[in-house]
Amino acid sequence: MNDAVKNVKLHLVVLGLVVVSELIGIVTFNVGPGKLVLLPMLYAMFMGIFLGPKFLKVIKEKEMVQASTLVGLTLLLLMARYGTLVGPKFYDILKAGPALILQEFGNIATLFVGIPIAMYLGLKREAVGAAHSIAREPNVALIGDIYGLDSAEGRGVMGVYICGTVFGTIFFGLMASFLAAFEVFHPYALAMASGVGSASMMTAAVGSLSAAYPAMAEQIQAFGVASNTLSGIDGVYMSLIIALPISNKLYAYLYKLKFKTSPEAL
Repeated sequence: MNDAVKNVKLHLVVLGLVVVSELIGIVTFNVGPGKLVLLPMLYAMFMGIFLGPKFLKVIKEKEMVQASTLVGLTLLLLMARYGTLVGPKFYDILKAGPALILQEFGNIATLFVGIPIAMYLGLKREAVGAAHSIAREPNVALIGDIYGLDSAEGRGVMGVYICGTVFGTIFFGLMASFLAAFEVFHPYALAMASGVGSASMMTAAVGSLSAAYPAMAEQIQAFGVASNTLSGIDGVYMSLIIALPISNKLYAYLYKLKFKTSPEAL
């Protein structure tokens, strides 16, 4: 982290991205009965990608690694800001307590979609690591502890972790905008669904929802943060006690169905 802090070029590039993104501001498009909201965070991510070593080469590979060490620090500042929003809305959040806890089962339900698709695409044990959860830091640590990150499960969870880091924030921001535009779900429900255990993904989704429903912005942010916090707390236990055992059983069933033989020993 020391090298990252001392890298003046890195800080200037980030400052430039922030300034340009904020100057562009929030852009909205009419979509059906609602609006699609594009936030400055989205522009900054796209511009950052094109400044990387694969495109314009303004930022080198070494500098990208250095920048990644600062992500946790910046998210701490962000979560401290969000913490000031949760307190005043504590009793509103308390009323929705059971819904906030039960929504974690929605995250577990994704394995019933992810594992069959992953196996259809040719993955084997990688499917368990990749699809048992949203594959953020706690889930990477869990898979690493049980199977090792050099295992097939480890490769699976790391693959989804990297894809989530690159595309997850963009996907969450756009998905929240689309769902808000069609007004199928209540804004509070969408805010709770944003809290899957990733601060950056939650921030993108909550930002889109806040722009779509400015009158409810504080409540939306409070629900999103509370949901994300609970997901971070109970998500690992859900994965360990429920999601991983179900994933292994589903994998074994689908493997036998596909290859007409039992899978290799775990």
